[in-house]
Amino acid sequence: MWEYIVKRVITEGEYIVASGSTVRAAAAHFGVSKSTVHKDVTERLACIDAGLYEEVKKVLSKNLSERHIRGGMATKNKYESIKKRTEK
Repeated sequence: MWEYIVKRVITEGEYIVASGSTVRAAAAHFGVSKSTVHKDVTERLACIDAGLYEEVKKVLSKNLSERHIRGGMATKNKYESIKKRTEK
């Protein structure tokens, strides 16, 4: 594997563990696609650093289990902001 890919994979993994961010947020932070980050941390990282892979896996599992809650909160905030605009 190319050295720059190895560095990117490790950096993305460390970022996700340190910040608890989602794949989408990590992709925005590093300026790459969500698909790239997902492939990096789910496939490539397992071959490079198994310990970091396990930590990232825990964070991604937590994010997956909380996804429906974040979506519900986003919808709630959307309609609250619409309500505030119409009241003015």
